[in-house]
Amino acid sequence: MVARLPEYVGPHALGVKMGVIVPGTDIVQAVFDQLARCHADGLLEDGDIICITESVVARSQNNYVTTADVAAEIREKLQLEPDGRLGVVFPIASRNRFALVLRGFALALPRGEVIVQFSFPCDEVGNQIIDPGFAEALGKDLITMEDLEGRKFPHPITCIDYISFYRDIISETGASPRIILCNDPLRILDFEPDGVVAADIHSRVRTRAIIGARHPRCITLQDLCNSGEAYSEWGLLGSNISAGEKIKLAPRDGSKIVGELQRLVRERLGVEAEVLIYGDGAYRDPTTGIYELADPRPALAGTEGLRRYREGFKYKYLADYYYHEEGKSAAEIERLLQEKETPTCIGSQEACEGTTPRLMENIIASLADLVSGSADAGTPLVIVKGF
Repeated sequence: MVARLPEYVGPHALGVKMGVIVPGTDIVQAVFDQLARCHADGLLEDGDIICITESVVARSQNNYVTTADVAAEIREKLQLEPDGRLGVVFPIASRNRFALVLRGFALALPRGEVIVQFSFPCDEVGNQIIDPGFAEALGKDLITMEDLEGRKFPHPITCIDYISFYRDIISETGASPRIILCNDPLRILDFEPDGVVAADIHSRVRTRAIIGARHPRCITLQDLCNSGEAYSEWGLLGSNISAGEKIKLAPRDGSKIVGELQRLVRERLGVEAEVLIYGDGAYRDPTTGIYELADPRPALAGTEGLRRYREGFKYKYLADYYYHEEGKSAAEIERLLQEKETPTCIGSQEACEGTTPRLMENIIASLADLVSGSADAGTPLVIVKGF
């Protein structure tokens, strides 16, 4: 039996190793088996939050499509001919997230044209597309390849010039590439596309509404690969490059999975816990300026108890208030804070506001992502305690 941490330890998270998950694995049973071990060792109790990374859930579901699948579906949904013209608006600059998706789009138009419209100077998650100083000096709201005069703009972290990289992906399929930089989504219509994909993530609904008001055929990434044998309710949002020409989709039916696991833990282990499936954390690196969240949201599915804002007292405010305004000693303040099990105000609503309003599922998913890490710590299961 593993000794429990002492009472003076606050919120913490434990990364749990599970071994390799492959297609066909019963992910609910696999996670439960590991949780049963944790419970036997005293590491699982009421109030815990069980977090499963989306990648192992999707892999267990064999939730993969190919670039050929993407090509066939976009041809059908946007009624594209092989020599047609497709507009792709505001994609993120990512080899992992978008390169194969773009290849699938281009395969649909072997004798046609793909027009990629980047936002600038950065994409929506902070990846630099073009040097901000150069763009400012250029002073144009629409930048074309002719304006760049063969200049290269390598990403400051990956060192990839995404303008050239995406252009080459399109060219390799036989389609003709055109890359433009503009922050007005309607400018794509200047190039008379037969169909448009609003390829942004978090602002996709607005982008589609703006373009869709002027063009009859405009869809988002969520409208592709959201039905069929392999699918996700998120469509191509949250997808990742896999082996060869395969694209791994986000998990499907996540709400069903977290509900089943919560029920198993309650019925077989007697533990009341919340469960979520997490993707990218919702944080921005202040050094690189990159916003990590390339998934549509941090928690792709979660049980009901997580769909609320985190609440609490501003302890730092209360400590100052009791000390400066009421002259309490440290021991008296400690006692008063311990008594505040239920929120009650002390003459000022400020005491009850807690921290900046954040959804619990977003906080927990971000914490779980940091624990498991993009570098992959081999811990696709994270148990968060003390929240």
